[in-house]
Amino acid sequence: MYEIKDHEEIISPQLIYYKDIIDQNIDKAVNMAHTSERLWPHVKTHKIPQMVNNLVKHGITKFKCATIAECEMVANTPATDILLAYPLIGPNIKRYIKLQQTFREKKFYAIGDNLEQIKLLSKEAVCTNEIIHFFIDVNMGMNRTGVPIEKLNLLADGIKNLKNIQLCGLHCYDGNHNDKDLIKRRESVDTTMNQLMPIIEKINKDFNINLIIIAGGSPAFPCYDKYEKVYCSPGTLFVNDYGYECNLPDMKYQPAACVLTRVISHPNNGIFTVDCGYKAIASDPKVLRGEIVGLSDKVEELFQSEEHWVFKMKPGYEQDIPQIGSVLYIIPTHICPTTALYPFVLVAEKGKIVNKWDVIARNRKISI
Repeated sequence: MYEIKDHEEIISPQLIYYKDIIDQNIDKAVNMAHTSERLWPHVKTHKIPQMVNNLVKHGITKFKCATIAECEMVANTPATDILLAYPLIGPNIKRYIKLQQTFREKKFYAIGDNLEQIKLLSKEAVCTNEIIHFFIDVNMGMNRTGVPIEKLNLLADGIKNLKNIQLCGLHCYDGNHNDKDLIKRRESVDTTMNQLMPIIEKINKDFNINLIIIAGGSPAFPCYDKYEKVYCSPGTLFVNDYGYECNLPDMKYQPAACVLTRVISHPNNGIFTVDCGYKAIASDPKVLRGEIVGLSDKVEELFQSEEHWVFKMKPGYEQDIPQIGSVLYIIPTHICPTTALYPFVLVAEKGKIVNKWDVIARNRKISI
């Protein structure tokens, strides 16, 4: 599935995206959401305009971003709605407003969880005569960002009279709902949503609006099928990785990216080294950082450094050691930071390289 027929001229290590698998994963996500209009996916996994264009072709037009650079990248595609799912602080307040001024044909949304910072955003919006469409960032239990659910009403009341801030919705990222057991994931989602729904009804009444609710990150995505008015925001699933394949077996999304690597040495009996150090594949997983296609059951990892990754053949498999110079394919455990390590990805279809996509938004700034 992952072997590239014309690999001789590919400099290793190199990240490869498999477009035919990506398309299958997109179709699966649309079917799971019942309609493409319910999907509001994150772009942080790929940071690539061609990926956004491909999603738009499947009917998905709304996107989440982690950086202003990602927003700018998406704004240069046919996408219509762009949420910066990251609190605005410091110089990013002015950058965000400039982004909104530059791309008038797009609809942008900001988020926040701190009233004092939102006041600063309001002040800058007044100075520039801009209206900020705003989502409150809700802490769904992950304790990374967001206002606790029990304090949500209080923050909404504080925003109510801020000039040029128009409350539109709630950003409810729920990465903490990631139990391997789908039934337990559903129970966690239902518990949190039961807390949230009465507050949503109150805010809708107080503000005379219908809040847009964005939840359902990749792990919790299938748990929102009964919440028809909630937008779901998977990100990783379209490319997917070894981590989700192992931890979310019910999802059945095929990993659509590999690092092409080569064996560079046999430093000792039964030991081989590949040119895929942690400068070529994400180093944040606590366990194995990737699966070697076709060899995972036969090898054990010894150690990894910047440009080297060393493995040992398990007893009984010594004869299967890959030869020096041979090409291997490693499915990353965590694809998002792996992609950010590469200035471009090669794109394969039916076993052949057909394109090259620049990872434009891997940098923190493009032009704004």
